[in-house]
Amino acid sequence: MVGGIALMMGVGSVGAQTETKTSEWRELFAENLRDAEYPPGLWWWENGELTAKEDQMIWTRRDYDNFDLELEFKTADGTNSGVVIFVSDTKDWIPNSVEIQIADDFSGQWSQAPKTWQCGALFGRLAATESRVKRPGEWNRMKIMARGRHVRVMLNGAEVVNADLGRWISATTNPDGSPIPEWLHKPMATLPTKGRIGLQGKHAGAPVWFRNLRVREVSGHE
Repeated sequence: MVGGIALMMGVGSVGAQTETKTSEWRELFAENLRDAEYPPGLWWWENGELTAKEDQMIWTRRDYDNFDLELEFKTADGTNSGVVIFVSDTKDWIPNSVEIQIADDFSGQWSQAPKTWQCGALFGRLAATESRVKRPGEWNRMKIMARGRHVRVMLNGAEVVNADLGRWISATTNPDGSPIPEWLHKPMATLPTKGRIGLQGKHAGAPVWFRNLRVREVSGHE
């Protein structure tokens, strides 16, 4: 049964916001994937683990705005994947979303990549405050908390991102002056804060595995 393990992560508010109402936790994807959109046959559950055999996305069928998302993931050598939120266009999702990077930071390729391309980062925009990902083959725990334009990311028990997306007003330069990849050509400040949630599959030939994915909606915050 998928989603039966509670992840030991603290639930916190973002910035000065205070939660006043939350929905019940629910599985992000059902065991038969009836609530998902994905290319047939390319994503599947096996022994409670969700994985893909090609570089294809899997999407929720519904939109989310203010939410908490918890999951576990496991990398392989060279994994480069991600959790994508606020997706307003699943056909052209790269500039129309915010991606929380999942990567094998221990491989030669990704250990030498820009920090904004490493695990826990808002890909291309904001590096994680520290490297918390475990070595390939070990399970990691991630929590994403979205409240309007505030996004927090917890990785293996530590906060690695606390971002106000409203600060990203340029399509070419991050607030710290570093360049944004040219394919991310929409400022995060202009992106909708409601959309699909997606997972990236077997990118660049390296697999990734997910389990215990659950989400709850948050409303009534200040």
